[in-house]
Amino acid sequence: MSVIECRNLSKKFFGGKTALNNLTVSIEENKITGLIGRNGAGKTTLLKIIAGFLKESSGEVTVFSERPYNSLKVSANSIFIDDQMTYTPALQLYDLLIEADRFYPNFNMTLAKGLFEYFAFDPKYYHKRLSKGQKSTFNAIIGIAARCPLTIFDEPTTGMDEGVRKDFYRALLKDYIEFPRTIIISSHHLNEIEDLIEDILLIKDGRTYLHLPITEFKEYAIAIKGKKDTVLDWIKGKEIFYEQYAGVDTMYAVVKNDYTEKEFEKARMAGLEISSVRSNDLCVYLTNKSRGGIDDVFSGSQPV
Repeated sequence: MSVIECRNLSKKFFGGKTALNNLTVSIEENKITGLIGRNGAGKTTLLKIIAGFLKESSGEVTVFSERPYNSLKVSANSIFIDDQMTYTPALQLYDLLIEADRFYPNFNMTLAKGLFEYFAFDPKYYHKRLSKGQKSTFNAIIGIAARCPLTIFDEPTTGMDEGVRKDFYRALLKDYIEFPRTIIISSHHLNEIEDLIEDILLIKDGRTYLHLPITEFKEYAIAIKGKKDTVLDWIKGKEIFYEQYAGVDTMYAVVKNDYTEKEFEKARMAGLEISSVRSNDLCVYLTNKSRGGIDDVFSGSQPV
């Protein structure tokens, strides 16, 4: 069953900026989806429309079979966590947990207390006085413990150090296994969440570029390296995501993986190196505006 349905979804802001451009996607119930894309791709805009914070300009969007904007049903069954969250300055941190327990029907206070103590928060401290990383950690505690049917994390680890990020992902996964729900995580750190998510949604220029299981994404492309002429002959007619020249006669290319095992064997016999591509690198290649790297800028800027 789909919890979220978007059809030809567009969002334009005053001034003419188009954040989403006829985006179509369906997100299933009780899955963890990783939302990936470059800055400005439309990730936060999409999440805020899904959460009911923004109204779409055109197209259709439904969450729990309702239009999310100003929907009480969507508000009551979802939570949106990001680094811009604010709380009343009158309440201390532990009081905020108590209020969250009263507000969210599925809130697990035992879990919230455990995480609160594990991350060594002072119950009498105030949210506005926390560091950026501490704020993100506290917000994450609320997001996990709330156990909302739709839980949205928009760059939830901003400011966290590496150890805290790992603890957050592990806590989220363990609680998801115990209490499944639909979770969307927007992150720049695909390498950190690829073992957590089940699906990946990659958006580019406000559109859905790829939406598939992470297991398929890891095999979506391959890297080929070898003599330039041999590589060029081998990738002719293929979808090329990235190419780079090393020296005068060596080439490295990343292409869509639609080769057979026999073709791989022939490529190796021709002296080519075949290797997998890291998920994080593949995301960069897929969302680049060109097929080359930063070196291309310098190669074309030398004085004649």
